[in-house]
Order: sequence, then structure tokens, then C-alpha cells
Amino acid sequence: MQHTEAKERPTYFIKAMKEGIAAAMRDDERVVVIGEDVDRSVIGATRGLSKEFGEMRVRNTPISEQAFVGAAVGAAATGLRPVVDMMIGAFFYVSMDQLANQAAKLRYMSGGQVSLPITYFTATGPSGGGAAQHSENLHSMLMNVAGLKIVMPSTPYDAKGLMLSAIRDPNPVVYLQDHVLGGTRGHVPAEDYTVPLGVADIKRRGDDVTVVAIGATVPKALKVAAELASEGVSVEVIDPRTLVPLDIDTVLTSVARTGRLVVVDNARLTASAASEIVASVVQSGFGSLKAAPERVAWADVPVPFSAPLEERVLVQEYDIRAAIQRTLA
Repeated sequence: MQHTEAKERPTYFIKAMKEGIAAAMRDDERVVVIGEDVDRSVIGATRGLSKEFGEMRVRNTPISEQAFVGAAVGAAATGLRPVVDMMIGAFFYVSMDQLANQAAKLRYMSGGQVSLPITYFTATGPSGGGAAQHSENLHSMLMNVAGLKIVMPSTPYDAKGLMLSAIRDPNPVVYLQDHVLGGTRGHVPAEDYTVPLGVADIKRRGDDVTVVAIGATVPKALKVAAELASEGVSVEVIDPRTLVPLDIDTVLTSVARTGRLVVVDNARLTASAASEIVASVVQSGFGSLKAAPERVAWADVPVPFSAPLEERVLVQEYDIRAAIQRTLA
């Protein structure tokens, strides 16, 4: 559905996520929410849902990620559409067998007899002093798990539309809300709408360099692009929005025009989403490249608690600017 300016209003990213969940619950009584403290919701994406839909459909769980990630598999296999609040992204490590071996595999191993429409969502990535165990971005690792779809929006508009699409999808979807974006605001239609999985969005048009940015790096890339425009450099910024399935065709079309590629990934460099995107472009669009592609990502170390050290490890605007300038040299 195309959004119209007249029906939009400034909405927080977290509230947009909640609106997507609530819309799905109103539309389909099989949609249930489970997780730790989902009735009060520390981060906010499920706050108030228990009052509207009742405790049978918004269920608090014990502090056992293995238990409720696995319970969602059984619930989905028997006809429900569970939406699971993981709270913090690194908690997926505790439940990887249930996620990677059960949720991701059961439809394939049953020959399609079992459908698992599960949405696992979580706040992920650094939040400013969250330290090593609460600052993980897992998307690169999860992209390698066959059977999962991976969603990572960067705007409130996409947050609501992708949440609805994720919940209505017949497959398990991991929905990653980059932590620092939770308090950002943007225009979101009051009515229900979906953003299709597997379709990238060109956030800014440009002709000189293609920048693919993921999650919280999107606003940073847009800021750098605006600054470089005043210097005569035209930067196109693409947000994949969905990492699995990945809309590589939009990236290839852009690179065919600009001849240059920078991929900005809010995760560690080694085996990153940035690495996969660069490899795909080199394989399928090598003839279009006028310069070597650049990857901008974290250093391959745990995220420090110390604010100056955290800043040193993570992607900054000056890193994006420097990478763009290297492709133009």
C-alpha cells in the first residue's frame, strides 16, 4: 500500500513496531505474543497489548530463552502465529538450537507438511555502554542459517510495514530492531500497510557512488551523502531492509549506473553482510565497477563498555566518508 502524507503522523520507531503487532493481532486471532515481561515491555514494543488482547494472547514467560523460543515452534506447528519478544539480540545465543535446528529446519524436514509462521523480534546492536554481552548484531551470522528470513528496518515507516509482513509470512522471520533507532521518529500511516520482504529501498538518489547501508548506519550514510552533495559528490543510499531474502538486483542496477560501491554494515567485518553484498556485486556486476568496492564495518573485537573505545570500534560517519572518497580517488 502506498502511504499518503495526509494520513501520516510522527511516530516513534518502537511505537510503529507495536502498531504492526497490534494490527496483526486484530486481523488474526491466531497471532499471540510471548516473551519475558511482554505485559509491561521494558523496551516498549508490546506495552499495552495485554490490556487490549488479554493475558491469553500476551503471555509472560520465565527467563528461559531456550524454553520460549522452542515453545514458539510447537505453537506454530499446531496452528498459532507466535510473535516472540527476545528483548536483547545476544540472548539468541542461548537458544540457537531451538532457532537454527528446529524453527529454521522443521518445514524443510517435514517436506512442507509443517508451517512455522513465527516472528522473533529483538532490540539489537550497541546502545551506548551496553558492553560486550548486550551490544551484539547477529544478522550476519543468522543470514547463514538456511530457513530463516532476516529483517532489519531503519525507519519507523518500514518498522511497521515490515512487522506486519513478517507476522503474516508463513516462515520463521527474525526481526532486528537496531537499538539506537528505537527512539527515532518518522511519518507512519495510521492505517494498516505492509512493506514486502525482499525489496530494498533507495533512500537517496545519486549518480557517483552507491552506498548500501544496514540498520542504524542508514541515517549516518544519509547524513554523509547530504554533506558530500554540497561538495559536488552525488551519493545513492540503498537500505536493503530485508537481508534474507536480499534484493541484490536493486544494488546491481545502482552500481551499473554509478560504477562504485560502499557497503556499510553495523556488525563485524569478517563474514559480514557487507562481505556478502560485495561478493555478489563483484560476481555479477564486475564489469560495471570503476573502483574496488569498500566495506565499512566494526573491528573484529567484542564491543567495549568504555564510551571512547566503543566509538573507536563502531562505524562512524567519518569512516563512511573516507570509504566513499577512496572509491573516487
